[in-house]
Amino acid sequence: MIKWLDTLSKSSLRSEAGDPPGFGVIPPTETVLSDRRRWAVVGLLFALALINYLDRATIALALPAISRELKLPPITKGTLLSSFFWSYALMQVPIGFAIDRLNLRWFFAFMFTLWSLACGFTSLAGSLLFLTVARNLLGIGESVYLPGATTIVSRLFGRSERRLPSGLFNSGTRAGLVVGGPLISWMVVRYGWRQIFLLIGGGSLIWLVPWFVLFPDSLNPDPIEKGINRVPANQTYRPLLTFNRNLLGICIGFFCLDYYAYLLLTWLPDYLVEVRHFTLLVGGSLTAIPYLVFGVGEPAGGWIADRFIRAGHDETLIRKTVVAVAFLAGLMLVPAMMVKDSRLALALIAASSLIGLSTTNVTVILQGCAPPRQVGAWAGVENFVGNLGGVIAPVSMGALIARTGY
Repeated sequence: MIKWLDTLSKSSLRSEAGDPPGFGVIPPTETVLSDRRRWAVVGLLFALALINYLDRATIALALPAISRELKLPPITKGTLLSSFFWSYALMQVPIGFAIDRLNLRWFFAFMFTLWSLACGFTSLAGSLLFLTVARNLLGIGESVYLPGATTIVSRLFGRSERRLPSGLFNSGTRAGLVVGGPLISWMVVRYGWRQIFLLIGGGSLIWLVPWFVLFPDSLNPDPIEKGINRVPANQTYRPLLTFNRNLLGICIGFFCLDYYAYLLLTWLPDYLVEVRHFTLLVGGSLTAIPYLVFGVGEPAGGWIADRFIRAGHDETLIRKTVVAVAFLAGLMLVPAMMVKDSRLALALIAASSLIGLSTTNVTVILQGCAPPRQVGAWAGVENFVGNLGGVIAPVSMGALIARTGY
């Protein structure tokens, strides 16, 4: 993988020097898009995020049925839920570097096809090993999503314009969970879990049609903004191995955010069925409530911060404050596990999902701190550290359930 990326990087540098670019490498031309087309691409990223989390959440929503058929104990269920994040997290850094160097139109299409096929092939699983391999392939394909979408927004929009598109595209992740909760649960009950993976994996390939129609052949890595001079390509790169306080702070914040988000994503459906004793259909449908709160909070958090910033308040202080308040809301998850009333527990879980107010601000902070030609690499490092929370949360919760019984 490293040797492959090094070859592509050298090809990219030759292209910037004037040689014809190789297949898949960013050409040295500029593409200026109309406002309508830019927002259409944001709409495609929203749809991509929705599909991403439909594919990702299906295993959790179908877990009660899968575990009954394959007779999986709690620790094994935790391992299965965690397996997606093994490859997803490990791919973030190399994918981030690749995104900064490759043609995004074709690279996105390839990775999207890979993850859609991996989702579809999950329907053939007859053992834990097969499920684990399919989940790892899904993680490899989906690793392009966050660093890639963050990079695309940073290239399509100037620094002062990125708040809304960043919040909108990422809110698609929660929209996928809101739609998927009741829909997938109903389909699992009616058709069985295997048919759901096949339908979602195969049907999502339709997304490639508008992608090839709307996305340009190339995007300039350095967005032109009034009053900002472009930095030559050979002066923008600094090795990420050197200590950077901003990147470290962003990574710590994203780890905490992802730990919470993936704990809910992987275990909430099973918790509502096994502990709160809802039926699979009702429990799966109820997951839509906290996911909806989280999803609405993503663009809302950016909007709230922008209102204060436009009123003259310091941008850094405002964004940090919104992130801190949102993280405090996440602590509502603790009393939710302790109360006896299931409806109150669900209300507290929904309140804890106000942690979603932090998401847009974390993304915008990264876009503002990262050098223009390193946005993909920074997002990859951030997402790698964040998804370590996805590796840890399902396994630790499975071990806790096995030890305590709930």
